[in-house]
Amino acid sequence: MKAKLISVAFAVASVVRAQDPLPSWNDTAPKKAIFDFVEQVTKEGSSDFVKPEERIATFDNDGTLWAEQPIYFQVLFMRDRVKALLPQHPEWKHREPFASLLGDDMRAVAKMKEGIPKLMAATHSGIITDEFSELVMKWVTTAKHPTTGRPFIEMVYQPMIELLAYLRANGFKTFIVSGGGIDFMRSWVEKAYGIPPEQVVGSSGKLRFQLRDGKPVLLKLPEMDFVDNYAGKAVGIQKFIGRRPIFAFGNSDGDQQMLEWTAAGSGARFMALVHHDDAEREWAYDRKSRIGTLDKAWDEAIAKGWIVLSMKDDWKTIFPPTGPKQ
Repeated sequence: MKAKLISVAFAVASVVRAQDPLPSWNDTAPKKAIFDFVEQVTKEGSSDFVKPEERIATFDNDGTLWAEQPIYFQVLFMRDRVKALLPQHPEWKHREPFASLLGDDMRAVAKMKEGIPKLMAATHSGIITDEFSELVMKWVTTAKHPTTGRPFIEMVYQPMIELLAYLRANGFKTFIVSGGGIDFMRSWVEKAYGIPPEQVVGSSGKLRFQLRDGKPVLLKLPEMDFVDNYAGKAVGIQKFIGRRPIFAFGNSDGDQQMLEWTAAGSGARFMALVHHDDAEREWAYDRKSRIGTLDKAWDEAIAKGWIVLSMKDDWKTIFPPTGPKQ
């Protein structure tokens, strides 16, 4: 009889786990808040019911959907592009920010006000969009993170993968709204997150239509067209999505205006920030970090009652289960 009870208990526990759409989340306040909010806006007859077409959820990328230390991964892609292009530009060995990047001095690169824009202009232009997309896809699937040894496409957060799927299962449309390059992200985010490229809003450079051997192509130019960060995120949402989100998730001061724009709408709203406070399984940083600074947005979250998620306390696991850093 005892053995039967144990078997029944195990079976019930297995069903409960199978039914939990967020198995990588601890049963703490943020998980409950997510469930409560989704039920609130999807239950017909509820005073806060939101029609499916208006269920817009926006997510930052760097530090929210995948990691961002020791420096934004797109900068590491730029480093590898600089190395590949170095034979054509030997002067880069002695010119900043290229010299610091080639020397893997990421702190110096992060300190340079115009460092990243210069690197982006040099490494992301003069190439057609299709070729650039292929380069990025190859890089995120083969290049390895300097600390974990994982391919960059595996540096995504398992709890957020589950959250994206859970929202979509409840009629939400999930968007990325990131300061990262739109062409850099669009090549791989569908594979990583299930988010199609047309649902990505990001910083972008100018493009030029050309005919090459009678075939139309789009050439990436060195000039910036739109910067999707800080206040630019609210602008980008209106400009490229056209609906105010009811759900927004970020992790840094660069996401503050996106959350403010979301909160300013009528009806039920969900605003949340990821707090990187797990030095053992990931990295611990916030107010004084040069990468992913969480300072003013944190203060506003506390003042306005937004969710501040603790990686250490609220997530059972960080990365998908195949890598070394768990």
